[in-house]
Amino acid sequence: MGSRSLKRDILKKCEEFGVGLAGFAPAERWNNPPRELPHKFSKWIPEEFHPKSIYPEVATVIVIGFPIQLPILETAPSIYYHELYKTVNSLLDLRAYELSIFLNEKGYPSIYLPRDGYATVEVLLEKPFAFFSHKHAAYLAGLGSFGQNNLILTREYGPRIRFTSIFTSASIKPDPIEVEDLCIRCLRCARSCPVGAIKTKGEFPPPIDKKLCAMRSADLWSKHKSPCGICIKVCPVGEDRRLFNRIDMSIYDGEGPLEYKRAWDHVRRYGTF
Repeated sequence: MGSRSLKRDILKKCEEFGVGLAGFAPAERWNNPPRELPHKFSKWIPEEFHPKSIYPEVATVIVIGFPIQLPILETAPSIYYHELYKTVNSLLDLRAYELSIFLNEKGYPSIYLPRDGYATVEVLLEKPFAFFSHKHAAYLAGLGSFGQNNLILTREYGPRIRFTSIFTSASIKPDPIEVEDLCIRCLRCARSCPVGAIKTKGEFPPPIDKKLCAMRSADLWSKHKSPCGICIKVCPVGEDRRLFNRIDMSIYDGEGPLEYKRAWDHVRRYGTF
């Protein structure tokens, strides 16, 4: 089967699965930082985190993403967002596994990766890295650009999307890297972070204080309302804001209609400590 027809088949399968976004990157893209603007990486991905260091047979990395629905995220931190997060994680694992099986059946050895590469938040406090970065994979697969919060911003959903990856031995036509800087540097994410984990000065994308972020998550986890989600909630980027009529960002500053705040407060009062 040719590369083009295989890619069409994969994208068709993604459509059947309800995948929000899908992108393709050759494994060689991990070897050196891309020269495309706007990102200047002072430290690139160490070789041990490259796809070929994990699965030597890999030729192409397929990245898939499922969106986080904004009105649910707006209740965060809450049991509602907690359950949505778990649902999206389960879908990512399931669909990535099914896509790998689909490719295997076509004669292309492939494996899926879990959406998270760590056991618990407590583990992250001791070892603040997973064995593979899906956000860098999403960037290299052309799905978006980095934001001030060091997450991938997409045109469709801003940072309100979660990713996972499939490693395949099939050589598939890659997608171009996103060269437009989608981050508008409004710094809402930094100002809204409850623990000040997002930097506002220095290199871009700035490194996040992973320990502070993980400590915040651990605290919320003990109350059954993790993850935090605030830095992705307040990001103004993404067409999903038009869909849900959330263009007016003042609703997050306590200046919007009271019905929003009443709805969020109602959800937060129940189901958690």
